[in-house]
Amino acid sequence: MTAFLLERGPGSEETARQVRRLRARILFDHGRRPEFRTGPDAYADDQDLDYGAWHFVARHPNDGRPLGYVRLCLPEAGESFQTRAFMGAETYEAFLLDQGLGAAETFEHSRLVVEHRARKLGLGVHLNAVAIAAARHLGAKAMVGTSGTADGQDVFHSRFGFRPVQGTRRYVEQYTEDVVVMLYRAAEPSGEHDALVGRLQTALPGLVRPAHEMAGLLAGGQPARATVSSGVDPMTVAADHGTRDVWQPELFDLENPQEADAFEKLLGSGSVREVSDTIEAQLEELVTCREPGLRASPQGIAHAVAQQLAGREVHQYGSWAWYPWSGRLVHLLPREEFRLVRTDRNRGRIERPQQRHLLERRVGIIGLSVGSSAALTFAMEGIAGAYKLADFDALSVSNLNRLRAGVHHLGLNKCVIAARQMTEIDPWLDIEIYTQGLNDDVMREFFVGGHGPIDLLVEECDTPYVKLAAREIARELRVPVVMDANDRGLLDVERFDLEPTRPLLHGVLGDTTANDLADLTPQEQADVILAMVDRSRISAELEASITRIGTDLSSWPQLASGVALGGALTAEAARRILLGLPRPSGRFYTDLAVTTAAERSVSA
Repeated sequence: MTAFLLERGPGSEETARQVRRLRARILFDHGRRPEFRTGPDAYADDQDLDYGAWHFVARHPNDGRPLGYVRLCLPEAGESFQTRAFMGAETYEAFLLDQGLGAAETFEHSRLVVEHRARKLGLGVHLNAVAIAAARHLGAKAMVGTSGTADGQDVFHSRFGFRPVQGTRRYVEQYTEDVVVMLYRAAEPSGEHDALVGRLQTALPGLVRPAHEMAGLLAGGQPARATVSSGVDPMTVAADHGTRDVWQPELFDLENPQEADAFEKLLGSGSVREVSDTIEAQLEELVTCREPGLRASPQGIAHAVAQQLAGREVHQYGSWAWYPWSGRLVHLLPREEFRLVRTDRNRGRIERPQQRHLLERRVGIIGLSVGSSAALTFAMEGIAGAYKLADFDALSVSNLNRLRAGVHHLGLNKCVIAARQMTEIDPWLDIEIYTQGLNDDVMREFFVGGHGPIDLLVEECDTPYVKLAAREIARELRVPVVMDANDRGLLDVERFDLEPTRPLLHGVLGDTTANDLADLTPQEQADVILAMVDRSRISAELEASITRIGTDLSSWPQLASGVALGGALTAEAARRILLGLPRPSGRFYTDLAVTTAAERSVSA
C-alpha cells in the first residue's frame, strides 16, 4: 500500500490521469456503469477533487500492478465535496450545523474501488481502514462520504462505524444504484476494525511516497522502495493471535458457505499481512503437466484451463491456506491437483502410482537437529503424507550452523519449526508433534497412537536411552529404522519389518538394553554413542575432537553439509523401503572426502 498527496505542479497531470483511469476502469465494472468508459480502452473519472487530496493505492507485491484505491479529500476542498453536491449546498451546510461540525474539521472519504479479481482478498477493508487512519492522523473530527447500496457498500462502511444519514438515500444515474450519505466521527471507535485502523495509523508515515513517482507505478510498474504491505508488523500479528507455537495452517474452501464466511472474517481481522494468489499460473501449470504438448499453444492452454474451471470463479477454485505465524494467505489448487503438479518433476524417478502409495505412509522422526534435514527432504520429495516429530529442544544460536531456520525462530521448539516449514511446502500434510521429546509415557503412543501407526522411523536423537528404547519398540512392532550418523556419511538401516529378530544396532552393543542406559553420566553417554557408530570407523576430525569436548569444544562438531547429506541418504533409504524396493539392513558410508578424492576422478 502506498500513500501520496497530489498537488498541482510538474508531473502531477500524468499521475492524476493514471489515478482517474484506474478508478474509472474499475467503476465501469464490465459495463455496469457505462458512463465511466470513453472509448474501447479508454476510461475517465475527471474530478478537481483529486488535487489537494490524499490518495491510497494497494498494489500487488510481486508485479506492482494496482489492485485497489481510495481517496481522502481535505477540508480545503470542502466546497467541491461529492457529498455537498449530492445533498445540495444549503442542505449540506445545515447538516453540518445540526451535527455540530465545522467545515474545517470535516474530511471526505470517496472513490473506494477494488479490482474484481481482488475483491475477496480484504483489500477493501485495508483501504477503508487506511483512509480512516489518515483522517485521524490529520486531525479530522468527522468524515463524510456517499456510499452505493446495490452491493451492500453502505453495510460495509457501517462495519467501520459509519452511519447512514436519514433521508439522503436516492437513485443516481451515473452509478446505476441508490446512494446514501454516510457519516463517521473520528473520536468514536472504527467498529469491528478499530485495531487495524490503529495499527495503520502508526504505520502511515512509512506508506508515503512523492506523487511524481506514482504515475509509472499506477501504470503497473514495480513496487516503490518504501511501500508497506498493510502496515502490519508480522510480529505484532503473531503476538496478537497467540501463534508462537502454532504449526498447522488453516484451509478454506470458498464453495463451502461456512468456510467462506470464516474466510471473510479473517480478511477483515487485520491479521493478514500478505496475500499470494497465483492460481491462474497454477492452473496453467496443471493443464500442461497433464498435457505437455499444450505448452506450444497459448490458446490450447486457455481452453484447457476454462474446461478445468467448468464455470467456477477463479477466486473460489481450490483452497486458501492461512499461515498464522507469518500472516500469509495463499491461494492453491485443490489438494490432489496441487500434489500432482508439485511432484510432477519426480516422474521418471518416482512414478505417479508410487507417489500415491508414498503419500499413504506415515513416518516418525526423533531428533529435529539432524532430523530436520530428513523431515524437509521427505516433505519435498513426497515420501510420506503423514509425520510424527519428536524433540524437546528449542532452537539456539549455535544450531544455526546446520538447521534450515532463521534468527526469528530462536527459542522455538525444533518440531514446531520443522512442521511449519513442511506445511509451507504442502499444507495438507498430517503432522503430529511431541515437543517434550520421548519418554516411557509416550514412546509407544508415538509408534501406534495419535492419528495412526508409523510405517518407518528415522532416529536422529543424542540420548542413548531413547535410541535403544525406540529400537526395542520398533523391532517388536516390525517398523524399519534408518539413521544418519552425521560423520563420513554413515547411513544405518535396520529392516525389522523383514528381520524381526535382528540384533539392535547390528549387535554392536551386545545384549545391552535401554534400561541399562538410563541415568548415564555425560562421559558415559559419549562413550556409548561412539560404540553405537563404531569408534574405529569415525573420521579423523571427529576422533581428534573427542578429547576437546567440554574443554575448548562445547559439543560434537557438526556441519550443514553433513546434515544435508544425511537428509538425502535417509530419504533415499526410506523411499526404497516404503516402495518395497531393495534396501537391505546394514551400514553404508558415503564419505565425501573419499568419493571426491583426486584418484576417484573420472575426467581425462
